[in-house]
Amino acid sequence: MSLSTDDVRKVARLARLAMNDEEIEAARSQLSGIFNLIEEMQAVDTGGIAPMSHAQDLSQRLREDRVTESDQRERFQSIAPQVESGLYLVPQVIE
Repeated sequence: MSLSTDDVRKVARLARLAMNDEEIEAARSQLSGIFNLIEEMQAVDTGGIAPMSHAQDLSQRLREDRVTESDQRERFQSIAPQVESGLYLVPQVIE
């Protein structure tokens, strides 16, 4: 698919981009190249290929889910400006 300079001008206007003629021609060339690559990729027969989320079948090493820090809730709430029923009180910012 080849784009015209009018197509690129329209896209630039919609994107609110100020482009001179030289930039429009460069963008037209680059976008046409991208669209040509997409056409080539769409022409490849992928009927027998199963979809996959990653090119390699790998799994992450997982660590044991365990608590590594002590509970310091009371300490943190003791230095908070305002606490009520175990909740931190903050100034109202939306009326």
